[in-house]
Amino acid sequence: MFRFHSIKDYHKALQNGQTTCVEAVRFYIAAIRQQTELNAFIEVYETEALEQAVLLDLQRSESITAGLPLAPLHGVVTGLKDVISYKGHHLSAASKILSNFTAVYHSTATQRLLDAGAIIIGRQNCDEFAMGSSNENSSYGPVKNARDTERVSGGSSGGSAVAVQAALCMISLGSDTGGSVRQPADFCGIIGIKPTYGRISRYGLIAYASSFDQIGIFTTTVADAALVLRTIAGEDEFDSTVSTKPVPDYPAALEAAAQSDIKKYRIAYFKESIEHPALDEDIRQQTLAKIQQMKEAGYTVEPVNFDLLEYVVPTYYVLTTAEASSNLSRYDGVRYGLRTAAPHTDLTTLYKASRSEGFGEEVKRRILLGTFVLSEGYFDAYFTKAQQVRQLLKTRTEALFAQYDAIISPTVPATAFKIGEKSDDPIEMFLADIYTVYPNLVGIPAISIPLFTHSNGMPFGLQIMTKHFDEENLLQLSAQLMQLK
Repeated sequence: MFRFHSIKDYHKALQNGQTTCVEAVRFYIAAIRQQTELNAFIEVYETEALEQAVLLDLQRSESITAGLPLAPLHGVVTGLKDVISYKGHHLSAASKILSNFTAVYHSTATQRLLDAGAIIIGRQNCDEFAMGSSNENSSYGPVKNARDTERVSGGSSGGSAVAVQAALCMISLGSDTGGSVRQPADFCGIIGIKPTYGRISRYGLIAYASSFDQIGIFTTTVADAALVLRTIAGEDEFDSTVSTKPVPDYPAALEAAAQSDIKKYRIAYFKESIEHPALDEDIRQQTLAKIQQMKEAGYTVEPVNFDLLEYVVPTYYVLTTAEASSNLSRYDGVRYGLRTAAPHTDLTTLYKASRSEGFGEEVKRRILLGTFVLSEGYFDAYFTKAQQVRQLLKTRTEALFAQYDAIISPTVPATAFKIGEKSDDPIEMFLADIYTVYPNLVGIPAISIPLFTHSNGMPFGLQIMTKHFDEENLLQLSAQLMQLK
């Protein structure tokens, strides 16, 4: 009988003949069919996933006979957020404007998954162009939280999070521009990691805000996150912004740390984040209790003043909407994607009609805001000022990491809310990102780990952040805190 706890256990079962890749794929196809009401998948690649599973089972038999190890992600059933390119498959960013678009090349992350033996089972629902915190902005309808289907999944990578939460696949890839992996991971009670900006190539990732976007990973164990990160990270000739730093062996470092004495990290938390009036009281109390538990276990955990917290959300939205306005100008109804059937007499009319029909309300809101902050007379007042604040945040962050190994905070100020609850109040929705946008502004790695259950029965997590390219300590500390009881 097929079961899945971790990739390592799955590979042991495959090698021992206790299960097969075909059995795994059939299990997940059945699970997806049984839980279609969650709306996590836009499209499922049943036939080709089974064909690939058959091929992998044959290859594994030959490898075992020859005494060869399995590929790192051999047979791992994976989902892709509908912003990550998979050649020959539809790619729409959950938007009408790309409803009939087919990807013409693999993203680098997709190629590395396939090279490592992963089986891609389908593309997953998300907020349109990754713009949203609830997955209610998709042209395919909202994704529902498997813990409570009246509540949102979080966004923008809601389908990817729920697919892992509801055991519809083993792992998923999402994208994180301001918390779009960590926030849905928090709402769904799973692990979501956003690595350092430039750790994973963005080639083949549909752009929202290019200086913020980063591919992230959803898993149920820290060890699986480490393995997937090692597999897809690294330099890429197709992405000039990706780092050329060597990729550490994260799984080996994690195992070595587990076998040695527990490292007692020096950890900071922002006093303002814990005292913020928007933070749910139950989340506040359980977070403070975890901090006390960490202190008793030997960690140094100290509050630090961070008077820039109130500037984080407005800075983020000024900069990301400006970049979105530029990035989304390519969707004009001429080169590819939706073209209006309405009468038009010139290009301007065609552009306006195609974009009005193709983009949803949230995307239009952000394009308009971004165009405004980039316009003559407002550029210096908004965009330039926000860039200055971003640099100030980076400088302050570097100073903090000169004293501490990590920074912790709540991931989100409240648990998953009811579908439709915040749809009419975009400002309240934006403020829900208060803790998650900070790592994207400064480019540091961050993870949300599922540690808590709210009195309302919903899960929530703790966000951990480390300095640039220090995913090793991020993963090791996460594993330690997952074990701390």
